[in-house]
Amino acid sequence: MSPAVPELISPHSPRVLAARRLARRNFRGKERLFLAEGPQAVREAGAQPGTLVELFATVEAAERYADIIGAARDVGARVHLASEQVIADISTTVTPQGLVGTCRFLDTPFEKILAARPRLVAVLAHVRDPGNAGTVLRCADAAGAEAVVLTDASVDLYNPKAVRASVGSLFHLPVAVGVPVERAVAGLKEAGVRILAADGAGRHDLDDELDQETMGGPTAWVFGNEAWGLPEETRALADAVVRVPIHGKAESLNLATAAAVCLYASARAQRAPGGCRSVTGN
Repeated sequence: MSPAVPELISPHSPRVLAARRLARRNFRGKERLFLAEGPQAVREAGAQPGTLVELFATVEAAERYADIIGAARDVGARVHLASEQVIADISTTVTPQGLVGTCRFLDTPFEKILAARPRLVAVLAHVRDPGNAGTVLRCADAAGAEAVVLTDASVDLYNPKAVRASVGSLFHLPVAVGVPVERAVAGLKEAGVRILAADGAGRHDLDDELDQETMGGPTAWVFGNEAWGLPEETRALADAVVRVPIHGKAESLNLATAAAVCLYASARAQRAPGGCRSVTGN
């Protein structure tokens, strides 16, 4: 059998140019497509019916990840063997891993999230750094959250850095985008969810909340901007403004670390006897 050869070798191919344009937000919005790079993201995309549209792979990557290539073909994605130069042109990373997929937008209507009666939600309000947004999404997924909400003042969910930082979690749980923070909070409250705003200057201490067993019910954590946190008008919408206690000499925690601490605190409280997950048996 003769060795496989790339069918796409020119960075100027129309298919390559179309994929490369998805690195820009306006083209992503127009086409409602985004890029997923690397084996983990592509594998997760292929596991979601109707999500993976097209897959570009080097010959070496196609051989190494034959299972991913096969799964992509099984779900109807167009698979193209491409030269390393083509993959480098499409990729937004310094060291491409040989696989780049184009995927359909995944965002879920906010009303659908509310109808599912979520018990743990992360709300990203004014979060501008795509790496932080993707990492918080990953933390929410790991903690067992049912949804993530990005407000209209937050970064684009499909920014390549956000997609990479989510390490596949983008494909695991519902995410609503472009929701005004007032609407997000009001809708979640109407769905019976307690709103906690995470802020280093919060009046309530996370340890005290856990000790007082106030966190076992449905909860949404609101996380703010990396540099200035949450504005006063957003904090005022919450049922409580909670700080993560600093027991050592560190000045503060970064956004993603604080989000992980808060989400896991809720997850543990909800799984304790009497918590909402214990009551429902999930």
